Amino acid sequence: MKIQSKLQQVLGASLLVLLAACSNLPQQHADNSSQPGKTLAQAALVPEQLLNRLTWGSNPSSLQVLQAVGPDRYLDQQLRARSTVLPPAIQSQIDAMTISRQPLPELMRDLEARRLASEQQKGTDDTLRKEYQQELTRLAREASTRALLRDIYSPNQLQEQMSWFWMNHFNIHNGKANVRAMLGDFEEHAIRPYALGNFRDLLRATVTHPAMLRYLDNEHNAANRINENYARELMELHTMGVNGGYSQKDVQELARVLTGVGINLSKDAPRMKPELEKIYLRQGLFEFNPQRHDFGDKLVLGKTIKGRGMAELDEVLVLLSRQPATASFVSQKLATFFVSDTPSKDLTDKMAQRFLQTDGDIAATLRTMFNSQEFIASLGKKFKDPLHFMLASVRLAYDGNTIVNTGPMLNWLNMMGQQLNGRQTPDGYALNESSWASSGQMTVRFDIARSIAGGNPALFRAENQTPQAAQAMQGMQTSVPAQTTPATLPGTQEKPQPPALAASPYVKKWSTQFSPATQTVLNQTRTPQEWNTLFLASPEMMRR
Repeated sequence: MKIQSKLQQVLGASLLVLLAACSNLPQQHADNSSQPGKTLAQAALVPEQLLNRLTWGSNPSSLQVLQAVGPDRYLDQQLRARSTVLPPAIQSQIDAMTISRQPLPELMRDLEARRLASEQQKGTDDTLRKEYQQELTRLAREASTRALLRDIYSPNQLQEQMSWFWMNHFNIHNGKANVRAMLGDFEEHAIRPYALGNFRDLLRATVTHPAMLRYLDNEHNAANRINENYARELMELHTMGVNGGYSQKDVQELARVLTGVGINLSKDAPRMKPELEKIYLRQGLFEFNPQRHDFGDKLVLGKTIKGRGMAELDEVLVLLSRQPATASFVSQKLATFFVSDTPSKDLTDKMAQRFLQTDGDIAATLRTMFNSQEFIASLGKKFKDPLHFMLASVRLAYDGNTIVNTGPMLNWLNMMGQQLNGRQTPDGYALNESSWASSGQMTVRFDIARSIAGGNPALFRAENQTPQAAQAMQGMQTSVPAQTTPATLPGTQEKPQPPALAASPYVKKWSTQFSPATQTVLNQTRTPQEWNTLFLASPEMMRR
């Protein structure tokens, strides 16, 4: 086989043993013991397994924090996520981004002017159009880079996981029109502030963000020209679920509620009658234009919504967020992400009850899940999707180092089929094992593990930066205390030394929990780099 030949050339027969093991890992089954029992501190937990579930990946730095405060307080801190303090060198990278410095209305108006200018040259000179498209792509890359840097370095790891979870739940594809220029603002202002807050606040923030309104076409939804696209996804994917009990008539009525909810890229409000001006609403690029609104009464889920403007939408969002079907759908999805591909009905019912009791408190719903025996029993068994695999590997291998170029990581995600904001359909990426556990996926993961294990130099050198410029940046590096010996800091040489995983007491201790077959393969390695690769590519590292 070509794959076998390739792998044998790279790492020898040991890698084939692990490839076979990963390809035949047993599917995880739900544990029905979802009754609250021991606290996390009382349970016989493996710290690395708990951290692999609450964070993007266990490493010595996170273990130090967990050991300092204990698992219960650590969970409490993660659920609260009071403030995020990043290493200065990481924060400075984020602060320098256009999406951090330029408000979205100003940014989008500048882009719109460039688009119009390119349209005027259409058919004669394609330069402006290409430059416009390149700028959209650059801004989307900034958003992805900022997200990855926070995923790796933020102390509020649960908040970062939940930010990705909700970005995936309220999925927006980066390929439509100019929405990729809005994605950074969507995550920053519609998702992250509410990731552990109240679901209704989160829902409203997404409903009123221009990226969502453009992606799902609601900016074209007007009285006598109804567009049902967003209304349907709002019920099917964002709240009640496909089997939530709503009808096609409910979708049509919700679409009427959403008429006039759209975008305005200009600085000026449209002219309208004085009585309509009183209920006109403008927040940034979001606009509720009463001239485009259907003011007739609507009947949504059996409730009459009196026609009166933007207040109708607020009433409907309360109605949707308080539906038992919404509580069940959201709880099921959270449990699938954090516990099992097939969480028990007992667990999801308890989470849904808590969701309804707290009027959509996300943190409270998560706490019910985390305190269940089903969650504790699932640790170490949930298959990692590509993002979890990559981030866990990077966080472990380069704990204490400052990454200045996320380009390789973005490429790895593309190779594994999980590009950030790359899912074309609004349902987001699948959360189950069967979507990511193919033999082809495993082969790609081995290649990525080998690149990470070897000390990927591009991660520590800014794009288009010469080695001399990288050398000058050495004094800017920020170290995080770690028990591993970090890879060589950026700029010290053309190719950093491989991460010292094989020599790390933390990693060595962790590896003793692996299966006898995996330990045998690791013991047969001939070089530290080979050990690193096989450790990162082991069947156990494919699970969290």
